[in-house]
Amino acid sequence: MSLADRIDNLRRVTPPGDGENGFGTGQLRRVLDPFAEVKARVHQALLDSLGPRLYDPHLKESDLAAQVRQTLQEVMAAEQTPLSQADRTRISQEINDEILGHGPLEALLRDAEITEIMVNGPDSIYIEKAGKIHPVDAHFSGESHLRRVIDKIVARVGRRIDESSPLVDARLPDGSRVNAVVAPIALDGSILTIRKFSEDPFTDRDLIAFGTISVPVRDFLEACVRGRRNIVISGGTGSGKTTTLNVISSFIPHDERIVTIEDAAELRLHQDHVLRMEARPANIEGRGEVAIRDLVKNALRMRPDRIVVGEVRDGAALDMLQAMNTGHDGSITTVHANSPRDALSRMETMVLMAGLDLPIRAIRDQVSSAVNLVIQQSRLKDGTRRIVQIAEVLGMEGEVVTMQDLFTFDWSAGRDETGRFRGHLVPTGIRPKFSQDLADLGVDLPLQLFALGARP
Repeated sequence: MSLADRIDNLRRVTPPGDGENGFGTGQLRRVLDPFAEVKARVHQALLDSLGPRLYDPHLKESDLAAQVRQTLQEVMAAEQTPLSQADRTRISQEINDEILGHGPLEALLRDAEITEIMVNGPDSIYIEKAGKIHPVDAHFSGESHLRRVIDKIVARVGRRIDESSPLVDARLPDGSRVNAVVAPIALDGSILTIRKFSEDPFTDRDLIAFGTISVPVRDFLEACVRGRRNIVISGGTGSGKTTTLNVISSFIPHDERIVTIEDAAELRLHQDHVLRMEARPANIEGRGEVAIRDLVKNALRMRPDRIVVGEVRDGAALDMLQAMNTGHDGSITTVHANSPRDALSRMETMVLMAGLDLPIRAIRDQVSSAVNLVIQQSRLKDGTRRIVQIAEVLGMEGEVVTMQDLFTFDWSAGRDETGRFRGHLVPTGIRPKFSQDLADLGVDLPLQLFALGARP
């Protein structure tokens, strides 16, 4: 057994806070790392050898990676410290990840089963796998190391984070969503949260396999998209709204012009005619901000067939509703809400945030005439992400927006031996009011989709 293996075993059996002088596991790891000096020497030798080429903006990433790997092999071959081949490989991989990637996070980013990475300071890293949160045996060398990784991520998409602007939303090259918080807002070390996206975007078949939707529900949603219904996907944080939005957007015909608008570009549509726009925060002087609302207004001048907004959370809701009501039917967006009814209420509130003195009745008229369908998605206690309700917006009765449930989740099915919910979406037996509108467009909704007792 190599020294590294013995140290790893010691890490696993040492409980938090049991290190000398009350060190926690993260601090104990740094004290016991037998390769710290070797890695520092190799890292510095690599920097000395490559020099300015590491920061050459004209050098392709693939060429830089090849040069780093070749130089790293040469430097490791010259290292005199006796090391096993496994230890040399491990050190090389860690340094390669540090130079070209995101340090100790790189191995976690490569793991396809991990869906979320949560860094709570340099010594505490958690992951989400299969809907459950677990701590991992990884750490940063210190706060400055963590800040360098955050700065690298943020700078790549032209954003900044510092004491004057301590919060930032960004993304990785693969579209994974990143949020970072630094001092003075973060009191116990910088906080970094990465919501990973699959290298291959999930399809409707994947959602069926996960139990998020059933085949009849997939067929119904596809008919609604082809029939140009305006759809709002509602749910809490981490419930899978963006994934569902991406899958539903894939049903849009390839001969239509699609404009996508997002805070951080995450959607990956495969249609031929997709125009992507991303919001931009203000610069260090407080200028240059381009908000979601500005992009929605601009999209109306781009001759779109469909407008897909990653999420509405402010006065952009007013412009989105106006777009839906002025010939841009078939648009799709997401909102944070606990139920379809709450989603419409939130949209009312967000319209008021636009700063216009509109009566509530006028706002509700806009909402009821613009939105056709609300899809409610939840992350359940068993860690799975399911669509739990699909409701149709019917219109106004007096001062109230009326709705009817088309599909609801069968909570009465209980759980299996592993704790997973057995239930699925079942039809309520009500056929949507817009069925005739879809038929006029040549889109058929089979009656059996809504039959009571229908199985997935």
